[in-house]
Amino acid sequence: MENILLWGFYLLTFYAFLPGFVSRTFGFRVFKRGRAECEIALTFDDGPDPRYTPLLLDLLARYGAKATFFVVGIHAEKHPELLTRMQDEGHIVGIHNYVHKTNWLMRPGAVKKQIHRTSDIIKKATGQRPNYYRPPWGIVNLFDFSKHGYLQIILWSAMFGDWRSRLGAGRLTDRMMKKLRPGEIVLLHDRGTTFGADEEAPLQMLEALETYMKAGLDRGYRFVTVKEMIAVTDEAKNAVGADKRAGGANTRTLGIFKRMAVSGWMAWERCFNVLFRIVDVGDGAIFHYRIRPYYGKTLVLDDGRTIENKDKVIELHFDNSKLLKVMLHSRSVLQTAIQLIREVDKALPKLAAHMQDRKEFEEVKGLYGVSMMHRGPEAFGFSVLAMPRGLFSLFTHYYLRLLLMVLHPGGKERLRNKQATLVPHIMAMSMDEFNRRYVTAGGPTEKLWKEPAAAPADTGMAAVRRQPALEADKTLYRVPR
Repeated sequence: MENILLWGFYLLTFYAFLPGFVSRTFGFRVFKRGRAECEIALTFDDGPDPRYTPLLLDLLARYGAKATFFVVGIHAEKHPELLTRMQDEGHIVGIHNYVHKTNWLMRPGAVKKQIHRTSDIIKKATGQRPNYYRPPWGIVNLFDFSKHGYLQIILWSAMFGDWRSRLGAGRLTDRMMKKLRPGEIVLLHDRGTTFGADEEAPLQMLEALETYMKAGLDRGYRFVTVKEMIAVTDEAKNAVGADKRAGGANTRTLGIFKRMAVSGWMAWERCFNVLFRIVDVGDGAIFHYRIRPYYGKTLVLDDGRTIENKDKVIELHFDNSKLLKVMLHSRSVLQTAIQLIREVDKALPKLAAHMQDRKEFEEVKGLYGVSMMHRGPEAFGFSVLAMPRGLFSLFTHYYLRLLLMVLHPGGKERLRNKQATLVPHIMAMSMDEFNRRYVTAGGPTEKLWKEPAAAPADTGMAAVRRQPALEADKTLYRVPR
């Protein structure tokens, strides 16, 4: 009996658990996230529904959005006219099995029948065989990787629990807005009769989706089918490949021990973000943040305003994975500095847009962060202040040095050569100054940096220090508190 149970465990592991883990974790044989500048893919599961799907199609048409519908065959069979309308309005219809049943609980032959039966229904309604497949709950088995080679398996990068009515339209909207960024494959549901779902839930999904699409269009985003997202992603990958072939010699790489150290640090950062509730600004911004009380001596800012002890502040954190990419893909210190300036220049207006109409920001007095950047933040509106001596200052000093050693490709050498300059400072900005620059005016009123024309290969430190917005060897690093 023990051997039977053991073999059953092995078979279940290789048939179900491992394929599911590999597909979700590594994206093996599936498409779950795009690379895009302004495209977001909307996908809808479990339909069609005679009540909600027509409302959804009307909403998509109103905002010029395209989407991909993964239909359940038993519902599609009853409402072929909705599949025809999807096709006629430029959407894509994919397969979500004939009944909403996980592939883990079906033999390979049963899964194949589910797919073929639904494919026949779609072809009859639209005149075309579907090319895309999403297994229920995104769960694949071993044979899904090989038996359905003509179908592209589509998973998702953003799911919000929209099938539950108790979530409410407001909370659902908040969750969705955090994922309003290019490349996302958004999963929503246009039917509420699936096991575990609430029948009225699609109503709040429609309300939240309208807000989401309005905000996306305001930012210049496009809502596209998975077919277009795949094409855009392929173009981006090809462009990256061409850049690597053309300038690969200029891209720095990390050794195996450095990679291990970086991987460990990034894992720690992910834990830190969860434990301290760090929020992603989204839209590719280089900032994360959290709202917390400021503890310390009064900060007197350049505009005459102050941040007092226990005032609520936005504590800024920089995305170190993005900083690492900037450093690895820069050919010189000057190029690193310029790229960081660009990222900060883009991120502050994105932060302002993220803050709009959010109640949690109403009592915030300013922005606050700790950095090794000594010169340059003033151009963005920050006041640069010395850190008071004490235990926190000492801890921050050594923490940032350790972080530099781990993340910077030449960390140890940089520490030896730049001992005097690697001193953390406080950067702070009042909300009045932030609103004046990035909300009222929509951004800084003057260009904050000038990109040099045809800089020589060996630019040198003097040229870096001439840049007005960032001094060489001053990098932006996060400090947990």
